[in-house]
Amino acid sequence: MTVQAPIVPRVAIPETAPFSLAQREWLSGFFTAALAPLAPAGPAEGLALPGLPAGSTGPVLADNDAAPWHDPSMPADERMALAKDAPPAPRLMAAMAQQDCGQCGYNCADYANALFLKKEDRLNLCVPGGKETLRLVKQLVTELPGDASAGAGRSPAIEIDAPPAEPGAKPLHALGESRESPAGVTFLSRRRLNGGDSEKETFHVEFDIAGAGLSYRVGDSFGLFPKNDLGHVDQIIAMLGAAHTVPVRSRTLREVLVDEVSLGLAPDSLFELYSYILGGTARDKAKALARGEDPDGDAATLDVFAVVQKFAQARPHPEAFVDVLEPLQPRLYSISSSPAATPGRLSLTVDAVRYLVGRRKRLGVASTFIGHRAREGDVLKAYVQKAHNFALPADPKTPVVMVGPGTGVAPFRAFLHERQATGAPGPNWLFYGHRQEACDFFYRDELEAMRASGHLTRLALAWSRDGAQKVYVQDRIREAGPDLWQWLAGGAHFYVCGDAKRMAKDVEAAVVEVVAQHGARTTDEAVMFVQGLKKAGRYQADVY
Repeated sequence: MTVQAPIVPRVAIPETAPFSLAQREWLSGFFTAALAPLAPAGPAEGLALPGLPAGSTGPVLADNDAAPWHDPSMPADERMALAKDAPPAPRLMAAMAQQDCGQCGYNCADYANALFLKKEDRLNLCVPGGKETLRLVKQLVTELPGDASAGAGRSPAIEIDAPPAEPGAKPLHALGESRESPAGVTFLSRRRLNGGDSEKETFHVEFDIAGAGLSYRVGDSFGLFPKNDLGHVDQIIAMLGAAHTVPVRSRTLREVLVDEVSLGLAPDSLFELYSYILGGTARDKAKALARGEDPDGDAATLDVFAVVQKFAQARPHPEAFVDVLEPLQPRLYSISSSPAATPGRLSLTVDAVRYLVGRRKRLGVASTFIGHRAREGDVLKAYVQKAHNFALPADPKTPVVMVGPGTGVAPFRAFLHERQATGAPGPNWLFYGHRQEACDFFYRDELEAMRASGHLTRLALAWSRDGAQKVYVQDRIREAGPDLWQWLAGGAHFYVCGDAKRMAKDVEAAVVEVVAQHGARTTDEAVMFVQGLKKAGRYQADVY
């Protein structure tokens, strides 16, 4: 999830002003957004931080929005170019995927800080960044001075002393509150959301979390530790020429490959291993791949299976093979249920990922585990990842606008169920889209029932494959421009969930157009207005 900037207090029009209640609400929302860019500078812009000399900002910018590379749609090489003259920790931050998704247990700035201060030695935690980020981070870490807490040209670290724990106090991370301490949740059921003719397989999946003692709020995400496909594992073991029962890490080789290590894109360390045990042309290719080169034009698609197949003449020892693989990371999914509506249960909306590379079918590890291989009653390791400023407004009367195509509808289903269960009177507007209405209209019955009852005030739909011209949610936003501007100017909160590199960027561009056209602003002024919404906590994104 994308971390938003610190929230700015809402401008309140006094009750004594000569306006009606509705007019005061409209003006309050308008001036909050319009004046937010003029709010006092945050710590990243020069204010003193606790425990630091005046003017010091610590090793990483404290305000993500002040980092010009903090943009998930920006390619890594462009982010690194922007940060090339920055101190080491900001350059580490620029190497991250910039999604602030929380899968690493941090946000991007905090992960960079932890690496810089050598409070974290795992360099491979940025799941969305993948191998690209891992290579960049490894290189940047080698350039750090030996002492991570002080040194020439080094900003001082931010040290904030924690208060002493009270007797009987809860541990810092109870079970299920972080990836470091997952809890056991029970898999209950799955049902397919697509119609039979859909090109996709999307599932509504439910878990029992009552026994695990987990709690969550709408807007939070669910971190799930998947397992690799057993058939896929056994194919790799067969190609290694090993027995699946050979002991590795006090377990069997099969057990370790199923739930401890990643079998996705091959790490450089695997190529290095092969370069030590091969000779001739094969050795040269393995060494080149380990350096990030692409001797055969297939580097981008080489997962662990493909590497074992590519260098089939080598038979590394199972212990050495396992040791060079990356740990199997948890996957994060937006929660699509409300604890107020379904206490003790939690649901996800999951696309089963499948694609072809050549003639070989590849599977998304977690999505096909949830969508096909998990069975009713299975106990799975999971945790709740608390949202960073992705939540419903505190005032239940506040209007909300939600943009969530495809599985991006997940958190907004949760929002709608929460506001319905708690009786929130604020109006709700959902922009939803997918490929075909007949087979890809997720939660159709629920959404149409909410619209019929008046709980869902407006429902704008976009189908990209139903006509000669493709229609997307950003097109519906432009079409609804006059009304959307009235909602925003009247204090509505705006939310978007989905693909960071394309959809979220296109949606923001559409909102800027709406503000410029219907708010009588120049493009630059409209951009500042949207930035003001973000700073006021009124434009929030959950992107991946």
